[in-house]
Amino acid sequence: MRSLLFVPGDSASKLDKALESGADALIVDIEDSVASSRKAQARATARTFLCEAARTAERPQLWVRVNGLDTGLTDDDLDAILPGTPDAIMLPKAEGGASIAHLDAKLTAREAIHGLREGHVRIAAIATETAAALFMAGTYGGSSPRLTALSWGAEDLSADLGAETNRDANGHFTAPFVWARTLCLGAAAAAEIAAIDTVFVDFRNPEGLRREAEEARRDGFAGKLAIHPNQIAIINEVFTPSAAAIADAEAVIAAFATNPGAGVVGLNGVMYDRPHLERAKRLLARRPPPKP
Repeated sequence: MRSLLFVPGDSASKLDKALESGADALIVDIEDSVASSRKAQARATARTFLCEAARTAERPQLWVRVNGLDTGLTDDDLDAILPGTPDAIMLPKAEGGASIAHLDAKLTAREAIHGLREGHVRIAAIATETAAALFMAGTYGGSSPRLTALSWGAEDLSADLGAETNRDANGHFTAPFVWARTLCLGAAAAAEIAAIDTVFVDFRNPEGLRREAEEARRDGFAGKLAIHPNQIAIINEVFTPSAAAIADAEAVIAAFATNPGAGVVGLNGVMYDRPHLERAKRLLARRPPPKP
């Protein structure tokens, strides 16, 4: 997943329009972007959208961000959403592997009720939205076979920490949030799942978005969250490997395949070792996903 676009779950028009955004995944949001008084309406709108969009031959992945486990709203969210067979549930304010196991159990029960294959609905989690979550980042591995990605958040975390801001005067994250970002990246790598970079909230600043996306790709993130359709083209461009990069990666993989027992191979006068092989595989994994 290169680009994942948040769309308010209570707006049928925005949901329909988002299908044409070019995003690899839409995150139908029934958490932060929906007022408490509109949660029930958002659930119904989201379910209708999922049911209709699922019949579209070429569509993005359809994810739903539910309300956090500590809100008392998660069960109602899942009861309403599972009939629409989303591809994944995004769990906000996750606090380690225990919260993923908890959500897994809820999904397993509802899949049985609705006649879905167990494990059909995957899980993604936002892993840094509370101070407590930071100290549980290393516990996601093995928590559920459904877990497919981790992302991180700076807005809720800044409120939990009591920070005046999460960015400096130049628009760069301040030290506590750089730490949270690093923890998310390490936690995802340890769990052998994708790391997805957080949103860039200044959606009228394409240069800033490009810089932040390029830094994320450089450091190992597989994609980036978006809050506006205009951000999708830049994110897709940054996280799509070039034809030359793909060719180089395929050549490295082929060289090791030809010499399966080798720890080091030579290619065009350059020596490559096993870390280069893993890097090549990761680059090929960033190619645009096939449409369902």
